[in-house]
Amino acid sequence: MKYVGPLMLAIAFACTQTPQLNFSGDLKIGEAQTGTLSQKEPKAYQLQLDSGSFIYGYANQITVDVEVKLIGEDDKELGSFDSPARGPETFSFEIKKTGNYRLEVAPFEEQSGDYSIMLQGVEPLATDPEKRVDQLMIFYSNDAPGAVIGVMDNGKMIFAKAYGKANLTHNLDFKLNTPTNIGSVSKQFTSFAILMLEKQGLLSVEDDIRKHFPELPDYGEVVRIKNLMNHTNGFREVYNLMPVAGWDGEDNLLRLKRMAKNIPLKKQKELQAAPGAEFNYNNSAYILLAELVERLTEKKFPQWMKENVFGPLDMNDSYVRSDPSEIIPGASQGYSNGENGLVESGDLHAAYGAGGIYTTPNDLAKWLRNFNDPKLGGAELIEKLVNPGLLNKGDTMQYAQGIGVGEYKGLKRYAHNGADIAHRAGMVYYPELNSGVIALSNNSGFSTGIIYPLTDVFFKDKLKEEEKEAKDSETTEVDVNTLKQYAGKYKAEGIGLIIEYKLEDGNLVAYVTGQSSRKLTPTSDSSFTYAGVEASVLFHLIKENKSEEAVHTQGGSDLALKRLPPYDPSLSELQKFTGQYFSEELETFYTIVVKDSTLVAEHRNLKDIKLSPTEEDTFTGDVFFFGEVAFKKDKAGKANAFTVSNGRTKGILFQKR
Repeated sequence: MKYVGPLMLAIAFACTQTPQLNFSGDLKIGEAQTGTLSQKEPKAYQLQLDSGSFIYGYANQITVDVEVKLIGEDDKELGSFDSPARGPETFSFEIKKTGNYRLEVAPFEEQSGDYSIMLQGVEPLATDPEKRVDQLMIFYSNDAPGAVIGVMDNGKMIFAKAYGKANLTHNLDFKLNTPTNIGSVSKQFTSFAILMLEKQGLLSVEDDIRKHFPELPDYGEVVRIKNLMNHTNGFREVYNLMPVAGWDGEDNLLRLKRMAKNIPLKKQKELQAAPGAEFNYNNSAYILLAELVERLTEKKFPQWMKENVFGPLDMNDSYVRSDPSEIIPGASQGYSNGENGLVESGDLHAAYGAGGIYTTPNDLAKWLRNFNDPKLGGAELIEKLVNPGLLNKGDTMQYAQGIGVGEYKGLKRYAHNGADIAHRAGMVYYPELNSGVIALSNNSGFSTGIIYPLTDVFFKDKLKEEEKEAKDSETTEVDVNTLKQYAGKYKAEGIGLIIEYKLEDGNLVAYVTGQSSRKLTPTSDSSFTYAGVEASVLFHLIKENKSEEAVHTQGGSDLALKRLPPYDPSLSELQKFTGQYFSEELETFYTIVVKDSTLVAEHRNLKDIKLSPTEEDTFTGDVFFFGEVAFKKDKAGKANAFTVSNGRTKGILFQKR
């Protein structure tokens, strides 16, 4: 990867205070302040702000990963920003009510270290849609890695604008016709291809996939093509699996037609779940679907897509990139934050089918218009594409065939986000309006969720404000003794997610593995909402006035939590886990050792992974792909195996050698 200089230079645009607004506080516009954070101790800056203000700035994460939050007078969190732990943590907030606010810089996961913060601007919130987009895109302008925005209303592009740089090395501006990697937004195109082949009689989505891939194991249950399309197949997720083997995102990875004979599919001993039993987002499945297109058509997937989809829809700036070495004319270069500034980032290998499409907003608008007037594929095919899947128990999913389905403020929506190593993409289509929003970027810090604020800007008059029940806005005082009953570590069974609830300064605070802490606000004696996210938790007092179970609710789904008993193994107990372990499935070794009283997993191609105890014989690693490490012991009490799970990939077996 090539170092291209600090992001600080890229966002050092002019900062001026607008005279019409009253502003005062601990921060001065355009002046950086330095500080040091201790564990669990945020630094607060008081600000007096007018309603209708837009404020923005950044916290430079010098030696500590930080989260920036804005807290209102009622002590409610109004928003937060927490991107990766390198470079500046940019932030911006809309102020809807005149008053005193608290801008907090908090350490991530109880870290400590130095930072600096600068408030770059306080200005009136723009009312003109185009100027409002400029405000939302303020950190992707000038000399920063940029983005391009497109808004379609009733089939016509009513706004399209490019921001920032497509290539910093050659000082090339982002343009409307700059092809950009859309990551997993590509999946709907792959599903469309499969449905076209079904229409031609070359397959049925009800087919057993072993009809087309006889080299795959017989798992004792039928995995159908439709299970690949709606993520209910039970396969390992390749980009969660391969890091366990020591693979890095930019390392070479062979296409699945070879991988099916080796890893990750052929060596998977059993399915993670019965086909159709659960939704588990899966890139392996979509790589396999692209291979299916190639087997049935005897054409490479990029060529087939060009001839059968991009060409007929006049998507002339769209390409399927076969691998990261292929040159896409005029394409944007991806950028991520490194130790000393921005670095060039490549694309994931072996990704096409699951990702790999480079395109533009204008071309994507042509794709979306075909949803309304399906000249390619026909109305029946489009209906199949957006028809949500059903789980075996009858639950309707919020996912169809490569595309999410649901509602936004009273409007039906089809949407998907995408992320490669550095590129980011978001696209949402509102079929009742034949309208949509597209946001593409080559900046790894770009938030794809911007498609919804942009929806609010351009379609305000067509949206219904979501009505919240009164009880959601009410807060309840809960005594400290009751809160103590809820404090502790809880585990989401089956996925290895650990949430620890701690009592701090008379409040419960949630710590989720790999995420920032979240303060809880009580809505009853046993129910709480999380600050900064649309989520809640309900505790159940079962045993000796102590909570043993809870239900975490988010995105319309309930997640059962079970309290973990305290587990603090001694040094001699940790020694029982040490040794060398081998995974036949991944053909890789880990050596488990004790360093400085901490259990550590060593791998020849990875930094040491620190393992923290969660429950008896079970640990969590300090990297995402070691979410849960569960040891198995022999009769003598010594570990002889362990399994690794990380959400999308579960139960990878390592046996002691």
